[in-house]
Amino acid sequence: MRKFPFYWIDAFASKKLSGNPCAVILNADHLSSDEMLSIAQEMNLSETAFVINSSKADFGARYFTPQEELPFAGHPTIAVAHALIQANMIESTTLKKTITLELPAGVISIDVHPLKEGSSRIEMKQLSPKFLQTYRPSEVLPIFGLTEDDLLPNALIQTVSTGSPILMIPLKNHDALKRASYSDIDAYSTLKAQGDFLWPHHFTLSGVTGNGQTFARSLAIPPNTFEDPFTGSATGCMAAYLWKYNLISSPKFTAQQGHWIGRPGEAEIEVLGNPENIQGILVAGLAETIITGHLQL
Repeated sequence: MRKFPFYWIDAFASKKLSGNPCAVILNADHLSSDEMLSIAQEMNLSETAFVINSSKADFGARYFTPQEELPFAGHPTIAVAHALIQANMIESTTLKKTITLELPAGVISIDVHPLKEGSSRIEMKQLSPKFLQTYRPSEVLPIFGLTEDDLLPNALIQTVSTGSPILMIPLKNHDALKRASYSDIDAYSTLKAQGDFLWPHHFTLSGVTGNGQTFARSLAIPPNTFEDPFTGSATGCMAAYLWKYNLISSPKFTAQQGHWIGRPGEAEIEVLGNPENIQGILVAGLAETIITGHLQL
């Protein structure tokens, strides 16, 4: 029997049972890709992370949804760093600690800022953004039961990638965001097959509490049945999009997601560089350990 250390972690969570849950499997070098996918299906979370050795960075990791492997994802990155701290694989210190993590999308750096009572603020530097294909509102919005009046005025619908390509759909208010849903699955499947994105990200320029400057939803992609509580990769793409198109006045802000589904999550964001030359995006959050144990195969 093979045993693998296992952590169930809530990422972008200020308290337990909030934010976005992620399963993290350590010492996973001898698991095959098929086994990783099967384990992700067993966990049935939006992503499961597998920590492996790396010749290019301090650690390596692979992220799987129940359907596929992702080149990059945000909340698993926060969860991986937190699991490494919990497993004493990152040296405990009262000072900031920087590690590197190799992912299929590339090597990223992560800063661990120790806080009181053994917790840490974990900050990842997402890759410089790529601004990809744009889409006509008339071909996108009806898929989600929306009209062009629901779009943020004069805003583009565009794919942006900081490692994973996400379709940015800026909406003008919370009412439009609440109404967004998959109303035409066939049309969505056609759009995705012909497009350049992994999933859509709907967002508004107002938070749900006084702490937030943005609020977003990552709708469940059929045949999934749940909405992603907090999507770190999409949040980084959103931040780059907002800064490039001068939709935010400051490169630093707080992003919120998940409050409407009982899983409130927050991230502190900083876009690096000017709107014409974005050098990367810092996405920081807290994490909480919910379950520890061993995966037995």
